Amino acid sequence: LAYSTISQLGYMFIGCGVGAAAAGIFHLYTHAFFKSLLFLSAGSVIHALSGEQDMRKMGGLRKRLPRTFPVFLAGAIAIAGVPFFSGFFSKDAILAQAFGRGHVVIWALGLFTAILTAFYMFRLIFLTFYGEERFGHETSRHLHESPFLMTAPLFVLAGCSVVAGYVGL
Repeated sequence: LAYSTISQLGYMFIGCGVGAAAAGIFHLYTHAFFKSLLFLSAGSVIHALSGEQDMRKMGGLRKRLPRTFPVFLAGAIAIAGVPFFSGFFSKDAILAQAFGRGHVVIWALGLFTAILTAFYMFRLIFLTFYGEERFGHETSRHLHESPFLMTAPLFVLAGCSVVAGYVGL
C-alpha cells in the first residue's frame, strides 16, 4: 500500500504537469479517502492476525472478517479507478486533460499505471481475502474481527471512497 501512494502522487504530478492543476488537486482529494481507508483496513487485518503483515501468510479472510472485507474491497475498487467510485472520476479527469492537451505519451503511461494499480490491488485482495487460509493454527485460534470502534470509521471512509468523486461533476 505504501508504494501505491507513489503512483497516486504521480497522477497528481501528471495533472499539474499538463496544466490541469484542478484535476491533480481533485485526485489529491479523492485519494485522501480511499488511501486512508486502505491503510486503516490493512490495520484491521493486521490486528485480526495478531500483527502478521505478510500477505503470503493470509488468505481466506473474507468470511472471517465480514466488516473489514467489504470496506477494504471498496478502497481497492476506488484506487483501481473502477467507474462510479471516486478514483475513477479523478483519474479520468487527469487522463482526459493529458490526452486533450496533446500529451499522448503521458496519457498512455497514465493509462498503463492505472492498469498496473488495478492489478496489484486485486492481487492484494485475492491473496488476503480469498483462497486457502495460509496462517497457522495458533493465529487461527486468536483471529477475530476488529471491534466496532475500529471498523466504524472504515465504513465512513468507504462511503466517501464511493461518493467523493461526484463532487467533480
